Amino acid sequence: MFEAPAAPTFVSSVGWRDGEHMPLMIDLPPGEFWMGESAGDKFANDTERPVHKVRIESGIALGCFPVLVAEFRQFRPDQFAGEPPDWPVAHVSWLDAVAYCRWLCTRTAHTYRLSSEAEWEYACRAGSRTPFTSGNTLSSAEANFLYNENGVSVGIGRRAAAGSYSANAFGVCDLHGNVSEWTQDTWHPNYQGAPDGGKAWVTPNDLRRVVRGGAWDYLPRLLRSSWRDWQYETCRADNLGFRVVADCLADSNKSQL
Repeated sequence: MFEAPAAPTFVSSVGWRDGEHMPLMIDLPPGEFWMGESAGDKFANDTERPVHKVRIESGIALGCFPVLVAEFRQFRPDQFAGEPPDWPVAHVSWLDAVAYCRWLCTRTAHTYRLSSEAEWEYACRAGSRTPFTSGNTLSSAEANFLYNENGVSVGIGRRAAAGSYSANAFGVCDLHGNVSEWTQDTWHPNYQGAPDGGKAWVTPNDLRRVVRGGAWDYLPRLLRSSWRDWQYETCRADNLGFRVVADCLADSNKSQL
């Protein structure tokens, strides 16, 4: 039997939140990065091409973790009773995630939303160009996934608590594995014509939304920084959650930790 890593052990020195049971936010540094296929990545495919440069501007904060059960239950108290409060929430549709963001906006001084696909990958890479933020390979001590590339079960077989795995260079956790994450973008089968300014790429009336990050029941190739997939915005699954972004340019309304 596999045991979960001790949790939570991660404490941010730069994080902030808008109140109790609100998401812990990490300010992202502005910068440019190459979005898409990683150098030497044998598992890359045409959905991750062409590689293109994207600029992420200042004034963006990303959730340190996917939204947690305890946080989502502030919004919908009747849901997920009995689930550990420090697990990332799952069984939430894209529509549920957007509704939660709108609810946060009514209770805080910030504008919350889902990340764009570009913002998500920028945060996941955290300056790296390898398939994973940690390098060319990923171990079960670094992220929550179930199978190794030989199909052998190496994971814990369920969601893990926030803080169970180390943060990346930007101070953000669980971008590889645990739960896959909804983004704002609608699905495009490749990056031909993709915007270069970090904004969401949305086709009106398309109900397919981009999913990133891979999940607890995946194998490493589906946790790569450039991996992408889609689900219909009404989909709910036990391995699918979300993370929030706060737009906070020139903003001092932060409760520092």
